[in-house]
Amino acid sequence: MYLSTSFLTRLSLFAFSATALPSTVNHASSPLSLQMAKSIISRNQGILTGQADVSALLQAGFTQKTFHQILSIYPNSSLVPILKAYITKSVDSVVPVVSNATRDTSYPLDRLSSGNGLLRLWQETGEEKYERALEALRKSVDLQPRNAQGGLWYYVYPYWSYLDGMFSLTPFLAAYTNEVGDSTTTETTLEDMVLQLDLLWQHCYSQETGLLVHGYDARRTAVWANSVTGASPHVWGRSLAWYCMALVDTLELLPPTAAPVRRYIETRFQQLMPAVVAAADRKTGAWWQVMDRPGEAGNYLESSASSMFVYALLKGLRLGALSTHAVSNDTAYYNGGQTAYVDVAKKAYAYIADTFVVHNGNGTLGWNGTVGVCSLNSTASYEVSDCKMKKCAWLLTRCNSTMWGSRLFTTVLWGRWLLCGPVWRWKDWTGLSCLGADEGGCLQIEKAVIGKQDISCDNMIV
Repeated sequence: MYLSTSFLTRLSLFAFSATALPSTVNHASSPLSLQMAKSIISRNQGILTGQADVSALLQAGFTQKTFHQILSIYPNSSLVPILKAYITKSVDSVVPVVSNATRDTSYPLDRLSSGNGLLRLWQETGEEKYERALEALRKSVDLQPRNAQGGLWYYVYPYWSYLDGMFSLTPFLAAYTNEVGDSTTTETTLEDMVLQLDLLWQHCYSQETGLLVHGYDARRTAVWANSVTGASPHVWGRSLAWYCMALVDTLELLPPTAAPVRRYIETRFQQLMPAVVAAADRKTGAWWQVMDRPGEAGNYLESSASSMFVYALLKGLRLGALSTHAVSNDTAYYNGGQTAYVDVAKKAYAYIADTFVVHNGNGTLGWNGTVGVCSLNSTASYEVSDCKMKKCAWLLTRCNSTMWGSRLFTTVLWGRWLLCGPVWRWKDWTGLSCLGADEGGCLQIEKAVIGKQDISCDNMIV
């Protein structure tokens, strides 16, 4: 699905801010996560203004989660009252949109990303409007169309399930179950969470790469669907990164009684991350837009997925879900010594910070190199077409002066949809997807440094 440009930067800031400032940055600087948070607030991002943009709910939920993490790490910051007020503003903008469970099913599963913020505000204030919206979101999961195996449709495309939706679904269900559910509903919900994660794994896992492709069609009728599994043909970086973040975020929120679910998620995470590490670009440490076609014409190193993988790696280490020793799975092996995962995350972080973070000169930050769209509502094939690229680039150039400023354009096309859409570059403003991913990565390193965790963060500062 298309993600608005106002969303794209926040995604990378979320994942990237769960890391810290590299040693090349002035030590007097404030933490990168706080700089990015102020940039988001200055542009009034993460606040719904209507129901037309289906990605807006994910934007809002991402902002709420990001700012909540910042508050937990910097409880004494002067920004605390501002961040708290902004979270409330974002949640309040969501309430009228998600308070009807039936209507909620017309939105992608991404709508559930605001559920955690609604839950917290209801617990803090007891206000009925938050409870009503929270319960509508929870009920909408039960009303969501499913395939014959019980897999949730991601959106309106019949019988199609995407990795993307897990980032919003499973952390919401885990938090809701932990705080609200009774013994009967808790067991059922936990089983359903595992089912959703596992169906995607069973259908989308690639024996060749050890990675998961974007999604699957349970009826295997889509032009791109594998005739046996229904899987799409390629590994899209950001979609896989959503899934990785879903695993670690869910682990953190599971109730104490959910030991079997915890074991399942940890096992899958430990199986997946060695292949993710093996897929990193050896020179830069970042990850490719199409991860199963590294270095091919039209492919490029993509900033939001790279930031999200940094987030998942470091949070997985912090939660004890990953060992710091050499790692391997059936299809990929990585041996970086005692701190294998940390080395990979640090290398990627340094490249991301040096390459994609934009200092606008007015006290705000921008972000480069994030894909605008990848959709399976297409042929889902990998192709390079100079003719199509030049035509689309011409159309985009006509909009540059009035809408977005300078932009790069990819030659990778995905059927009638651009695989990457435009590759965004921001100067005076930023989109939320990449800003959100960036925030997450920065915060993980900042949390490690503040807590003096031994994950070899000696070259990173706050």
